Amino acid sequence: MIETTTTNNSTLVIPITTTTTIPSESNEIKHDNSLKTGFEITKEVEQFRNYENSDDRVSRAYRNSHLFQTYEYALDKKRQYSLLNSGIRMGIWQAAELLNTIIDESDPDSNIPQINHCLQTAEAIRKVYPDPKYDWFHLTGFIHDLGKVLLSPKFKEQPQWATVGDTFPLGCRFDESNIFYDYFKMNPDYNDSRYNSECGIYKENTGLENVTMSWGHDEYFYLVCMGNKSLLPKESLYMIRFHSFYPWHRHNKYKNLTNEEDEKMLHWVKEFNKFDLYSKDSEPVDVESLKPYYESLILKYFPKELNW
Repeated sequence: MIETTTTNNSTLVIPITTTTTIPSESNEIKHDNSLKTGFEITKEVEQFRNYENSDDRVSRAYRNSHLFQTYEYALDKKRQYSLLNSGIRMGIWQAAELLNTIIDESDPDSNIPQINHCLQTAEAIRKVYPDPKYDWFHLTGFIHDLGKVLLSPKFKEQPQWATVGDTFPLGCRFDESNIFYDYFKMNPDYNDSRYNSECGIYKENTGLENVTMSWGHDEYFYLVCMGNKSLLPKESLYMIRFHSFYPWHRHNKYKNLTNEEDEKMLHWVKEFNKFDLYSKDSEPVDVESLKPYYESLILKYFPKELNW
């Protein structure tokens, strides 16, 4: 089977294989069955991140991501968006409302508007960490996916493959723990001698701060937070920036790139992940009843309006 995809005014012919290897997460999922989340999980743990039974939109999103996300592409996007010069100025809640029309095509666990997922995550965290000293954690749950505004018409509807899905380091060898790993074999960097060794262009244990990650909503909203001088603590910024980096926080890969600070923050990224993943529910959230609380936190940690 063949699919043609148009990009940069050229048409690429992409072979679609029905035998793509999907790494099993069964061992870790069984471990997670005994995980005490502190909140109700609405379906069996084994049903989360089940890519074996995902529909075509999910595999298509990952196929395009693994094909087009090259080191040079991600570096260029980071340079472009770090300027925060889109001309768009809006507050955090306004950005969250943009998510009402957005569905993440890479996610096999949810087909509801993203603002529902954000509030489900935040409320699950709030239930387990009710102490006001963790209000930054509550807010992180609410805002962690705001980078997905790139999918909205306001941002000229950036493609799904360049916005959502698991993230991975570029400039070095693709690890086989990455979901839909076989699709990387079509990526130009896969056979590039500069990028296909274990460390690639990086020094051993350089630290994730110095690694170019695949471009997407994680990296974008991290840049938004930094560029607008958010008062969020470092733990929160790690959660925002690396919550989709499953090869690291679930499979313990890419340790050759991380440093002591990264490993210290890994605990918090893992803690955040259980709320991000297991709180997903098809039931809608009463957004208006929760709005006052989260608006109060937004005012504490962010300026009224942000550059995007």
